[in-house]
Amino acid sequence: MNKTVIELQNIRRDFVVGEETVHALRGVSFTIAEGEFVTIMGTSGSGKSTLLNTLGCLDTPTSGEYLLDGTPVRQMSKSQRAVLRNRKIGFVFQNYNLLPKTTAVENVELPLMYNSSVSASERRRRAIEALQAVGLGDRLEHKSNQMSGGQMQRVAIARALVNNPAVILADEATGNLDTRTSFEILVLFQRLHSQGRTIIFVTHNPEIAQYSSRNIVLRDGRIKEDTQNNNILSAAEALAELPVMEE
Repeated sequence: MNKTVIELQNIRRDFVVGEETVHALRGVSFTIAEGEFVTIMGTSGSGKSTLLNTLGCLDTPTSGEYLLDGTPVRQMSKSQRAVLRNRKIGFVFQNYNLLPKTTAVENVELPLMYNSSVSASERRRRAIEALQAVGLGDRLEHKSNQMSGGQMQRVAIARALVNNPAVILADEATGNLDTRTSFEILVLFQRLHSQGRTIIFVTHNPEIAQYSSRNIVLRDGRIKEDTQNNNILSAAEALAELPVMEE
Protein backbone atom coordinates (compact mmCIF):
# COMPACT_ATOMS: atom_id res chain seq x y z
CA MET A 1 0.00 0.00 0.00
CA ASN A 2 1.37 3.43 -0.97
CA LYS A 3 1.95 5.89 1.85
CA THR A 4 -0.69 8.49 2.69
CA VAL A 5 0.15 11.98 1.38
CA ILE A 6 -3.10 13.78 2.30
CA GLU A 7 -5.20 13.04 5.38
CA LEU A 8 -8.24 15.10 6.36
CA GLN A 9 -9.96 14.27 9.64
CA ASN A 10 -13.43 15.81 10.14
CA ILE A 11 -12.46 19.18 8.64
CA ARG A 12 -14.83 22.04 9.33
CA ARG A 13 -14.42 25.63 8.15
CA ASP A 14 -16.77 28.39 9.29
CA PHE A 15 -16.77 32.01 8.15
CA VAL A 16 -18.57 34.81 9.98
CA VAL A 17 -20.24 37.14 7.49
CA GLY A 18 -21.95 39.99 9.31
CA GLU A 19 -24.15 38.34 11.89
CA GLU A 20 -24.33 35.07 10.00
CA THR A 21 -22.00 32.07 10.21
CA VAL A 22 -21.35 30.30 6.91
CA HIS A 23 -20.45 26.61 7.25
CA ALA A 24 -18.25 26.16 4.15
CA LEU A 25 -16.96 22.70 5.12
CA ARG A 26 -19.03 20.44 7.37
CA GLY A 27 -16.91 17.51 8.52
CA VAL A 28 -14.88 16.48 5.47
CA SER A 29 -12.70 13.38 5.87
CA PHE A 30 -10.63 11.50 3.29
CA THR A 31 -7.11 10.27 2.58
CA ILE A 32 -5.13 10.41 -0.65
CA ALA A 33 -2.31 7.94 -1.20
CA GLU A 34 0.93 8.59 -3.05
CA GLY A 35 0.46 8.17 -6.80
CA GLU A 36 -3.28 8.86 -6.96
CA PHE A 37 -4.82 11.19 -9.56
CA VAL A 38 -7.91 12.63 -7.86
CA THR A 39 -10.45 15.08 -9.25
CA ILE A 40 -12.40 17.20 -6.76
CA MET A 41 -15.65 18.55 -8.17
CA GLY A 42 -18.56 20.62 -6.99
CA THR A 43 -20.80 23.48 -8.05
CA SER A 44 -20.45 27.04 -6.77
CA GLY A 45 -21.08 27.05 -3.02
CA SER A 46 -20.14 23.40 -2.56
CA GLY A 47 -17.02 24.19 -0.50
CA LYS A 48 -14.62 23.33 -3.30
CA SER A 49 -12.61 26.57 -3.11
CA THR A 50 -12.43 26.38 0.69
CA LEU A 51 -11.19 22.80 0.45
CA LEU A 52 -8.61 23.83 -2.16
CA ASN A 53 -7.32 26.59 0.15
CA THR A 54 -7.12 24.09 3.02
CA LEU A 55 -5.25 21.48 0.97
CA GLY A 56 -2.88 24.17 -0.31
CA CYS A 57 -2.09 25.40 3.24
CA LEU A 58 -3.46 28.82 2.26
CA ASP A 59 -6.10 28.62 5.00
CA THR A 60 -6.58 26.59 8.19
CA PRO A 61 -9.68 24.70 9.30
CA THR A 62 -11.91 25.88 12.14
CA SER A 63 -11.70 22.34 13.55
CA GLY A 64 -10.46 18.91 12.53
CA GLU A 65 -6.97 17.92 11.46
CA TYR A 66 -5.07 18.09 8.18
CA LEU A 67 -1.87 16.09 7.71
CA LEU A 68 0.25 16.87 4.65
CA ASP A 69 2.82 14.14 4.00
CA GLY A 70 2.57 13.24 7.70
CA THR A 71 2.88 16.81 9.02
CA PRO A 72 -0.05 18.27 11.05
CA VAL A 73 -0.96 21.65 9.54
CA ARG A 74 -3.75 23.25 11.61
CA GLN A 75 -1.65 24.57 14.51
CA MET A 76 1.10 25.92 12.26
CA SER A 77 1.80 29.65 11.96
CA LYS A 78 1.34 31.39 8.62
CA SER A 79 5.10 31.42 7.99
CA GLN A 80 5.44 27.72 8.90
CA ARG A 81 2.65 26.88 6.46
CA ALA A 82 4.39 28.94 3.77
CA VAL A 83 7.58 26.88 4.17
CA LEU A 84 5.64 23.60 4.13
CA ARG A 85 3.65 24.74 1.07
CA ASN A 86 6.84 25.63 -0.79
CA ARG A 87 8.44 22.25 -0.02
CA LYS A 88 5.46 19.92 -0.40
CA ILE A 89 2.98 21.40 -2.92
CA GLY A 90 3.28 22.31 -6.58
CA PHE A 91 0.47 24.65 -7.66
CA VAL A 92 -1.02 24.93 -11.16
CA PHE A 93 -3.59 27.72 -11.58
CA GLN A 94 -6.24 28.48 -14.19
CA ASN A 95 -4.61 31.83 -14.98
CA TYR A 96 -1.05 30.41 -15.06
CA ASN A 97 0.22 33.08 -12.58
CA LEU A 98 3.47 33.57 -14.49
CA LEU A 99 5.57 36.67 -13.97
CA PRO A 100 5.30 38.94 -17.04
CA LYS A 101 8.44 40.01 -18.93
CA THR A 102 10.21 37.03 -17.38
CA THR A 103 11.57 34.01 -19.24
CA ALA A 104 10.17 30.51 -18.90
CA VAL A 105 13.25 29.28 -17.07
CA GLU A 106 13.15 32.25 -14.64
CA ASN A 107 9.47 31.57 -13.88
CA VAL A 108 10.21 27.92 -13.15
CA GLU A 109 13.18 28.81 -10.94
CA LEU A 110 10.96 30.94 -8.70
CA PRO A 111 9.90 28.33 -6.05
CA LEU A 112 13.56 27.40 -5.56
CA MET A 113 14.48 31.02 -4.77
CA TYR A 114 12.97 30.47 -1.31
CA ASN A 115 15.20 27.46 -0.64
CA SER A 116 18.63 28.70 0.46
CA SER A 117 20.09 25.19 0.18
CA VAL A 118 19.74 25.27 -3.64
CA SER A 119 22.52 27.11 -5.48
CA ALA A 120 21.87 29.36 -8.48
CA SER A 121 23.41 26.84 -10.88
CA GLU A 122 21.41 23.96 -9.39
CA ARG A 123 18.27 26.09 -9.55
CA ARG A 124 18.76 26.70 -13.26
CA ARG A 125 19.61 23.06 -13.96
CA ARG A 126 16.44 21.86 -12.24
CA ALA A 127 14.31 24.49 -14.00
CA ILE A 128 15.62 23.45 -17.41
CA GLU A 129 15.05 19.79 -16.55
CA ALA A 130 11.43 20.54 -15.54
CA LEU A 131 10.77 22.49 -18.74
CA GLN A 132 12.21 19.64 -20.82
CA ALA A 133 9.91 17.24 -18.95
CA VAL A 134 6.85 19.21 -20.15
CA GLY A 135 8.09 19.51 -23.73
CA LEU A 136 9.40 23.08 -23.58
CA GLY A 137 13.13 22.51 -23.85
CA ASP A 138 13.16 24.81 -26.89
CA ARG A 139 11.30 27.66 -25.13
CA LEU A 140 13.62 28.31 -22.16
CA GLU A 141 14.22 31.98 -22.91
CA HIS A 142 10.74 32.78 -24.22
CA LYS A 143 8.76 35.29 -22.17
CA SER A 144 5.08 34.94 -21.25
CA ASN A 145 3.94 37.29 -24.03
CA GLN A 146 5.75 35.11 -26.57
CA MET A 147 3.87 31.93 -25.65
CA SER A 148 0.42 30.45 -26.26
CA GLY A 149 -1.97 29.62 -23.42
CA GLY A 150 -1.02 25.95 -23.62
CA GLN A 151 2.70 26.78 -23.47
CA MET A 152 2.16 29.08 -20.49
CA GLN A 153 0.28 26.31 -18.68
CA ARG A 154 3.18 23.93 -19.40
CA VAL A 155 5.54 26.46 -17.83
CA ALA A 156 3.23 26.57 -14.81
CA ILE A 157 3.30 22.76 -14.59
CA ALA A 158 7.10 22.77 -14.84
CA ARG A 159 7.19 25.33 -12.02
CA ALA A 160 4.96 23.01 -9.96
CA LEU A 161 7.36 20.10 -10.57
CA VAL A 162 10.66 21.85 -9.89
CA ASN A 163 10.58 21.32 -6.11
CA ASN A 164 9.71 17.62 -6.52
CA PRO A 165 6.59 18.16 -4.39
CA ALA A 166 4.62 15.53 -2.51
CA VAL A 167 1.49 16.60 -4.37
CA ILE A 168 0.55 18.66 -7.44
CA LEU A 169 -2.54 20.78 -6.76
CA ALA A 170 -4.23 21.96 -9.96
CA ASP A 171 -7.03 24.55 -9.79
CA GLU A 172 -9.15 24.54 -12.97
CA ALA A 173 -5.89 23.99 -14.86
CA THR A 174 -7.65 23.60 -18.23
CA GLY A 175 -10.32 26.24 -17.59
CA ASN A 176 -8.85 28.93 -19.86
CA LEU A 177 -7.83 26.61 -22.69
CA ASP A 178 -9.56 25.49 -25.89
CA THR A 179 -10.58 21.85 -26.22
CA ARG A 180 -7.50 20.65 -28.07
CA THR A 181 -5.05 22.41 -25.73
CA SER A 182 -7.02 21.15 -22.71
CA PHE A 183 -6.49 17.57 -23.85
CA GLU A 184 -2.78 18.24 -24.47
CA ILE A 185 -2.52 19.37 -20.84
CA LEU A 186 -4.53 16.32 -19.69
CA VAL A 187 -2.11 14.08 -21.61
CA LEU A 188 0.71 15.69 -19.65
CA PHE A 189 -1.07 15.18 -16.31
CA GLN A 190 -1.75 11.53 -17.17
CA ARG A 191 1.92 11.07 -18.02
CA LEU A 192 2.96 12.60 -14.69
CA HIS A 193 0.47 10.28 -12.96
CA SER A 194 1.99 7.26 -14.75
CA GLN A 195 5.39 8.36 -13.41
CA GLY A 196 4.04 8.13 -9.85
CA ARG A 197 3.09 11.75 -9.22
CA THR A 198 0.24 12.52 -6.80
CA ILE A 199 -2.23 14.89 -8.46
CA ILE A 200 -5.30 16.67 -7.10
CA PHE A 201 -7.25 18.33 -9.89
CA VAL A 202 -9.99 20.72 -8.71
CA THR A 203 -12.53 21.35 -11.48
CA HIS A 204 -16.15 22.07 -12.30
CA ASN A 205 -15.86 20.05 -15.53
CA PRO A 206 -17.23 16.50 -14.97
CA GLU A 207 -15.55 15.26 -18.17
CA ILE A 208 -12.12 15.49 -16.54
CA ALA A 209 -13.10 12.88 -13.94
CA GLN A 210 -13.03 10.25 -16.70
CA TYR A 211 -9.25 10.73 -17.02
CA SER A 212 -8.39 10.47 -13.32
CA SER A 213 -8.20 7.47 -11.00
CA ARG A 214 -10.66 8.78 -8.39
CA ASN A 215 -13.38 11.41 -8.11
CA ILE A 216 -14.56 13.28 -5.00
CA VAL A 217 -17.76 15.34 -5.34
CA LEU A 218 -18.69 18.02 -2.80
CA ARG A 219 -22.14 19.39 -2.08
CA ASP A 220 -23.02 21.92 0.64
CA GLY A 221 -19.69 21.45 2.39
CA ARG A 222 -19.92 17.66 2.58
CA ILE A 223 -18.64 14.80 0.47
CA LYS A 224 -21.48 13.58 -1.71
CA GLU A 225 -19.47 10.95 -3.63
CA ASP A 226 -16.00 9.43 -3.40
CA THR A 227 -15.55 6.87 -6.17
CA GLN A 228 -12.71 5.00 -7.82
CA ASN A 229 -12.50 5.11 -11.60
CA ASN A 230 -11.78 1.60 -12.87
CA ASN A 231 -12.05 2.61 -16.50
CA ILE A 232 -9.66 5.54 -16.93
CA LEU A 233 -9.92 7.01 -20.42
CA SER A 234 -6.79 7.91 -22.37
CA ALA A 235 -6.41 11.65 -22.97
CA ALA A 236 -3.92 10.86 -25.76
CA GLU A 237 -6.54 8.78 -27.60
CA ALA A 238 -9.15 11.51 -27.14
CA LEU A 239 -6.68 14.09 -28.44
CA ALA A 240 -5.91 11.98 -31.51
CA GLU A 241 -9.61 11.91 -32.40
CA LEU A 242 -10.01 15.69 -32.28
CA PRO A 243 -9.96 17.60 -35.58
CA VAL A 244 -6.84 19.68 -36.18
CA MET A 245 -7.66 23.39 -35.97
CA GLU A 246 -6.99 25.47 -39.05
CA GLU A 247 -4.56 28.35 -38.58
